[in-house]
Amino acid sequence: MGHVIGRVEELPPGERKIVILRGISIGVFNVNGEFFALHNRCAHQAGPVCLGELVGLATSPAPGHVEWSREGEILRCPWHRWEFDIKTGLALVDPAKVRVKSYEVTVEPDPPRVETFPVTVESGWLVVHV
Repeated sequence: MGHVIGRVEELPPGERKIVILRGISIGVFNVNGEFFALHNRCAHQAGPVCLGELVGLATSPAPGHVEWSREGEILRCPWHRWEFDIKTGLALVDPAKVRVKSYEVTVEPDPPRVETFPVTVESGWLVVHV
């Protein structure tokens, strides 16, 4: 089930938004115009991973040579600095075994049709008619 969390322009590149959907804290990220969502719970000790720093990836193809890539695509947990690929939720340390749950994000031209209920106010009380 999809949940509308806002308009595309409300989440510019490099920014994030933390939302609660069905009781789950989820971080939604705009990485260079692509949108990704991760469960805001680190696989290590349940820290608020989505509040962490967005960094790049340092690799070393040869001794004494370091390359920097994927700027803004690596999420570093603020508690113990565990790092996760923001596009997949996989941990950099052991991607076969450690991950943060990821969720699909789509951009829709119009808000999806949602079930609505008529609402009225009676004597100061909000009433939802089901």
